Amino acid sequence: MIATILAAIVLLQVQDSTEVLGPATIYGESKRQELMHLSLGSVEVGRNYIENNFSGTLAGSLSAIPGVQARAIGSGQSKPAIRGLGFNRIAVAVDGIKHEGQQWGDDHGLEIDQFAIDRVEVVKGPGALMYGSDAIGGVLGIYTNYLPLKPFEGRVNLFGRSNNQSAGISARLQGRKEHFYWKLHLTGSDYADYKVPADEIEYYSYRIPLKDGTLRNTAGQEKDASLTLGYVSPSFRNDFKVSDTWAKSGFFANAHGLEVRLSQIDYDASLRDIDLPYQSVNHLTVHNHSHFHGNGFTMDGDLAWQMNHRQERSESVSHGYMPVPPDDLERDFRKHTFTGKLGAKIALSPENLLQAGLDGEFQHNRRGGWGFIIPDFETLSGGVSVTDRHSVSDELNFNAGVRYDHVRTDIHGYTDWFTTPDEGGTPVYKQRSGDISRHFDSFTWSAGAAWSPAGWVLKANLGKSFRVPIPKELGADGVNYHIFRYEKGSPDLRPEESYQADASINWMGRKISFRLDPYLNWFPNYIYLNPGSDYYEGLQMYSYTQAEVFRSGFEAQLSWKPLNFLELEARGEYLYARQMSGAKKGYTLPFCPPWRAAFDLRYTFSEDGFVLAGLRVAGRQDEIVPPEKPTEGWYTINLSAGKSFSVGSVLLKTGIQVENLLNRRYYDHTSYYRLIGVPEPGINASLMLGLEF
Repeated sequence: MIATILAAIVLLQVQDSTEVLGPATIYGESKRQELMHLSLGSVEVGRNYIENNFSGTLAGSLSAIPGVQARAIGSGQSKPAIRGLGFNRIAVAVDGIKHEGQQWGDDHGLEIDQFAIDRVEVVKGPGALMYGSDAIGGVLGIYTNYLPLKPFEGRVNLFGRSNNQSAGISARLQGRKEHFYWKLHLTGSDYADYKVPADEIEYYSYRIPLKDGTLRNTAGQEKDASLTLGYVSPSFRNDFKVSDTWAKSGFFANAHGLEVRLSQIDYDASLRDIDLPYQSVNHLTVHNHSHFHGNGFTMDGDLAWQMNHRQERSESVSHGYMPVPPDDLERDFRKHTFTGKLGAKIALSPENLLQAGLDGEFQHNRRGGWGFIIPDFETLSGGVSVTDRHSVSDELNFNAGVRYDHVRTDIHGYTDWFTTPDEGGTPVYKQRSGDISRHFDSFTWSAGAAWSPAGWVLKANLGKSFRVPIPKELGADGVNYHIFRYEKGSPDLRPEESYQADASINWMGRKISFRLDPYLNWFPNYIYLNPGSDYYEGLQMYSYTQAEVFRSGFEAQLSWKPLNFLELEARGEYLYARQMSGAKKGYTLPFCPPWRAAFDLRYTFSEDGFVLAGLRVAGRQDEIVPPEKPTEGWYTINLSAGKSFSVGSVLLKTGIQVENLLNRRYYDHTSYYRLIGVPEPGINASLMLGLEF
């Protein structure tokens, strides 16, 4: 379907006939035509790009793409953000189905096996025409549906990272015989506590020493498996896939409140044990996709069920008026999501392609444990869309689309299991959330054009998108110790609306390529968690509120290839945000990323061998929302290299990269660990060995 942003493509250097390895430029008439016929403005990378930029998490591996940020959660998890928008403002879709976990939490990573991915497509800008609510800031499209070509083939990857002593193995076996095919994927990893270039941190004026610069209790494990059975014929294809992802990781012990000072746990006894507090999550997905194409039309249908089970455990310690809990199960969430989609494409004429879609989703979430942050809820949503692409010529085409959505959210009330004195001093069972039933309707649209005179590709787009408030924003009322704050929802929030204008300027030559993607974005009623000056149980109070917000920015990329074996690339991004109303009028938004830039020098010494030296720079962030604090600018130097070797019918692939080569101490403004003075990881070497057969 047609996206609401027509941004430029980050083109990739193809090292062989099937794999995409890294950022570069593909030249020629075929690439220009591909750009012109793409109705999505996107950045697309292949599996080799993810492996060569492996940084422990999928979001981290993609963070070198201009406009994409990774909000790190320790060393084993991170959340993606696009142009400063993350969480429920970007849709993460796996093979066309929105990935539904507990993505509202800052400390909840993606339950996706990055080694099972064939390619990733990043849409920078509103994608509501495709996925409705939650795609107001962009789409992270993940695809694992490449067809096997041989009766039996596979690959095995061994990987490790030095900073947290991680080690893992991933294997894919697959095969195809006539019309039937299968794919089996397994991944396992284990990592220890990670290190930072600091001997101590400060938390609420308390100095906390770090033994050997190690963040105690940040170790973790991950186990993933998936099985796909499929059938393919000249006009029909069907995929049935079952995937399961399990992960367990510790929370940095000193970030879970000052009570840990009284704990009897020896957190420094081992680097690999996972003590309290920790989190575990299991995400099970069953997905069936059917595709049929005939003369001038195609149809796609999807049915999926997802079950996300998440637990957070911590020591039984009283907090405020809450007595000592009966066990260590602080929070328990079980979320079931049922999704159905139906889409069609019809070629009305050689110049016109009409697309229509119908989709629905039902979410059922139940909570447990002695801690409270969000209540039980159900959400039912559905949408219908129609888009059209009209090609005037090979050099000029127009896109337009409309979509209607209806969403209903039902939230169940919750009352504490312990008493709290009211204003008169009488012990009462405090009600944290009442029964809430909200209905939301939205009409969205998009229109754009693409023009390619000579070696240029020029694009422009204007669109409206939306996002309904999620249950956490409506009904949260509790302490989130992992993020050092008390969070309070507002049941009267209105749906977010976003109006965005995008442009894209591309020049593709044999020696030089250039890309500039400017954008303007206006939210009449942006929802955000506003930091206040009040404190509850020693934690800062954050309340969900709405304000008029204006955002603008750009991404830029320049590539120069003076010699066939040498390439220089510079890329950068900048975001400006301002609240135009509300209590924080005149300020930016919380955790707004500063400007970033990257400079790479790539030397290719054979058909598939390379060495790359890179400099990453971020500016000082003085644009903050009080009581947020400024963050100093920083730079890091990174190195990477890769080479493949053919041994008979087997391909051996090697890759190594070193991040933060100088072991510099710096702080990422978007990291919540920054709030307690925890810097980013120190020097980190990653090794990847692959075997393909």
